Amino acid sequence: MLAPGQAFADDTFDNQTQNPPGTKAKGDATDDGTLSATAGAVVYDRSKNGTGASAGAVTSTTSWTPPACYYAPKYTPAKLKEYLQSIWEQESTGYQWDREQRNKYENGGKTASTYKDFNKAKTGKGYWWDTYVTPGREGDPGALDCDKPIFWVDKGEAPPADIPQAITPQMLAQLAYAEIRVPSTKVQLAPEGTTKVNLPTWAWLDAEKFKPVSVTASVPLLGIEATTTAEPVSLKIEPGTADATTFPASGACEINNGRIGEVYAKGKADETPPCGVTYLRSSGDGSYKLKATITWKIHWTGTAVNGEQSLPDGTFGAEQDVVVQEIQAVNR
Repeated sequence: MLAPGQAFADDTFDNQTQNPPGTKAKGDATDDGTLSATAGAVVYDRSKNGTGASAGAVTSTTSWTPPACYYAPKYTPAKLKEYLQSIWEQESTGYQWDREQRNKYENGGKTASTYKDFNKAKTGKGYWWDTYVTPGREGDPGALDCDKPIFWVDKGEAPPADIPQAITPQMLAQLAYAEIRVPSTKVQLAPEGTTKVNLPTWAWLDAEKFKPVSVTASVPLLGIEATTTAEPVSLKIEPGTADATTFPASGACEINNGRIGEVYAKGKADETPPCGVTYLRSSGDGSYKLKATITWKIHWTGTAVNGEQSLPDGTFGAEQDVVVQEIQAVNR
């Protein structure tokens, strides 16, 4: 069968460069360690994304997920001919199917959906569109939703109205959402690593690491793009045990003046931290798994879009060990 394509595209398409200046295709690293890659007709610019070994993808706070498949330009007339004829030559798809495909794309049938000689007469005036499966979603049932035959779209024209998965700026924003990477949420603690029962433990995050990040997705062939941005809004502390009190009581520490929590300073041991936890029981010979999760507000802007558009919030968390000891009293 003629399966949907999912492979990476070449750097050029119909003698046009797909990658914007300063980017490389196929996930190659740029000189500064950032990533900008081409996935089919879509180019991702990750130069303003989160980086580092501990960075990770956000998880939507709703059941929403980016599209598993979409339609975008894939072939010139010559490339489609090369692709289809290689399938027909294998004679593995059956005479009837091959004949229908030849009638549609090569022989110029008598219906509006058939073409003569792969539409070579329109070379340079449009592209053949086909399915792309979003990388990492190959086994997703939604990847099978894009089952339309390869179709032609003239330059400057909209794809057929009955194909909702045709690429748009909004869809590019959703694809860019899946490419967002945010830094680790390991918090700084005071006391660090080992604390005491009933002693307030202060928690905070380095504000410099928690600035907005963004990814831009574009289809240079169509002149459309979208930039999806994630901004940190709050930190939720989960102590790893029910025998603990969080500050604030909800465990959700709001960002204040670009800072999450407050750096502990000498002399504040008896104060209540604006963000932190007090453990009420020793961790014994082990430790508690404190989890810190950042919620990121995510929005996008793009071609022909007025103002910021919302996408579901995302979260990213990490665990760290906290040893809690009893305070030993000495009687003299």
